[in-house]
Amino acid sequence: MVFIAGLEPESRNIGMKTSALMNLVALGEGFTTEFKRAGTSNLGREICAFANATGGTILIGVTDSGDIVGVGDHNRLKSEVQATARSAEPPIAVDVESAGGVLLVTVPVQHGKPYSFGGKFFMRKGASSQQMSREEIRDFFFKEGLIHFDEMPCSRFSMEEDLTDNGWNLFRKRAKIPVDMDARTALENLHLAKNGQMTHAGAWLLAADIRKFTTSADAACALFMGTDKVRILDRRGFDRDVYSMIDEVVAYILSKINVEYIIKHVKREERPELPEEALREAVVNALAHRDYRSTANVQVYIFKDRVEIVSPGGLPAGMTEADLGLKSIPRNPLLFGLLHRMEAVEHIGSGIKRIRDLCREYGVAEPRIEVSENWFTVSFYRSIGRDENQASGENGRLGTISVPSWSQVGPKSVPSDLAVKMMQALTSPKDMLTLMALAGHTNRTRFRKTVLQPLIDANLVELTIPAKPRSSKQRYRLTERGRELLKQQGQEPS
Repeated sequence: MVFIAGLEPESRNIGMKTSALMNLVALGEGFTTEFKRAGTSNLGREICAFANATGGTILIGVTDSGDIVGVGDHNRLKSEVQATARSAEPPIAVDVESAGGVLLVTVPVQHGKPYSFGGKFFMRKGASSQQMSREEIRDFFFKEGLIHFDEMPCSRFSMEEDLTDNGWNLFRKRAKIPVDMDARTALENLHLAKNGQMTHAGAWLLAADIRKFTTSADAACALFMGTDKVRILDRRGFDRDVYSMIDEVVAYILSKINVEYIIKHVKREERPELPEEALREAVVNALAHRDYRSTANVQVYIFKDRVEIVSPGGLPAGMTEADLGLKSIPRNPLLFGLLHRMEAVEHIGSGIKRIRDLCREYGVAEPRIEVSENWFTVSFYRSIGRDENQASGENGRLGTISVPSWSQVGPKSVPSDLAVKMMQALTSPKDMLTLMALAGHTNRTRFRKTVLQPLIDANLVELTIPAKPRSSKQRYRLTERGRELLKQQGQEPS
């Protein structure tokens, strides 16, 4: 839908003001605006194109050059417009109103995509409406979640050559399939094979080398020396079946991060600095929900201060950032369902919430979630300066992790007196401008980078809205680790 600055939806319902109309005309034709001199010729094409995009407004009575010439008999024309919109497949809801001599046809955001008119599909491209090609229609269906790539036949998979005894027996055990059941019968019943052809989900779960069937379906892991990608220390790629890759990627991460050894009675227990279950959940999400049509693979970056798990493909159709942690819409429902059957997925629909809960229970900072049109990234913050000689509490009980001293945990880039001042202020949530004023800083970017972020990386300060780091409502507060450190050092605010 076209949104005009200063004009609320209620105002549009009672008629657009002349000044607002003039502003719209002055902006010219574009992605959400179309001028039409008169009549309803080709109007169905325009309405359909806007419905398949983000909505828009058609001004009947305005020439291509932006001259307002107006049209007559608005009542008759309104009826023709509504009839045209109803003849689309499925019918499209439009709002029609008069503004002086101009008739405005507003196509709101639609929820029944895709729409066709006269048996053809149209899409808004720039300032024009164009018929979609077969490939564009196919991509559109994928993007809107109307076709799932994992359910489509995988032409590269040969049931005779690629369905091996070793691969089947391994999959059969994981998926708990009766030993006496025929492989093809089981695969058909699980919808992994259709009409004698393996689906992509089936190929990904039975692959000896997943790249044979989907070139970029593998996972790449890398360990870096510092906090950027300047110097790489180690690199590994994993390209077996999806289930195996989950185990292998998690094992790689655990082998590269710090481990705390805890003496409990006469046994020594190992405690990774990040919760294994949360890491596994993030890896499962990356491999199960990624866009397998992308030419990029899943990437895992291990830095000194964080672990990043990057998955190609943004949020699936029907999901927004506000939905993260509240609901789940799998991009690859067949693959995801089989991973649940194989117990690689424990709790359907709770991925992000579960990751956050696990980190909170483990005593580490909640991960940062970043979403764009083509990428989904989960960043876990690593512990810095943890005492290597931490042991259990009295009588061998694990208890809580002891808090190290300032020299062990205080960020070297932040003077200790400034760090104390910031932490004392954050015993109650504060916004960034308030903190900048307390610190005597005027450069927002520099303050965030040199003062605030080091405290966050050290798990002394946390965000109140971690899923939206740049939110205008963002506040910062002291973590439990930070409170304990202030208390231990006698620096609690009076």
